Amino acid sequence: MPDKNHTHLAFLLDRSGSMWSIKQDVEGGFDAFIETQKETEGACHVTLAQFNTAYTVVYAAKPVSEVPALNLVPSGGTALYDSMAALIEATARYLDTFTKKKRPASVIVAIMTDGYGNSSREWNSVGIKKLVEAKTEEGWQFLYMGADQDAIEEAGKVGIAAGNSISYTRGNAKEAILATSSNVAAYRSAVAMDSPLASVAYSADQREVLLKD
Repeated sequence: MPDKNHTHLAFLLDRSGSMWSIKQDVEGGFDAFIETQKETEGACHVTLAQFNTAYTVVYAAKPVSEVPALNLVPSGGTALYDSMAALIEATARYLDTFTKKKRPASVIVAIMTDGYGNSSREWNSVGIKKLVEAKTEEGWQFLYMGADQDAIEEAGKVGIAAGNSISYTRGNAKEAILATSSNVAAYRSAVAMDSPLASVAYSADQREVLLKD
């Protein structure tokens, strides 16, 4: 049985040029996200990857206590599908290095973007949907935050459940990350207690707040 007190959190963050307008909010929100995870009981390792036209790993499987402040430098396009595939495949390889008893019981992939995939060359939404659905069947949790878009529709194209997808206005970027952080922390605690109600899904109240100007 996997280690119910161990979480691997993989965060995929859009750093395309249009993210400049919410750069500071995203940085502040992400740093607060990490602080919340530090305060949550249990081991947690974090991988942060960013994407624009290219995919970049900022750090991989870093203990949450050692995660540095975020420095986001937006530029370029949005290779969303290629970047999702790269992160998912790298996470799978990392998990394969564990024995069954030491493997993290909680595997969470969080995606934050303010645009639509327009720069991918190797993957499309159909292929990514199959990959996400396969990992979801293995117990992975996927979260999708989309600015100024129908996030449920966009996330559905790549196999992410409607309940785990949320839209936010550009002015609520920080609040979107904070809502995600709260849900992730609650999920980690629920898994540690073997709760059958463990969920990362967003609530109706969270959805309402994040769509207010």
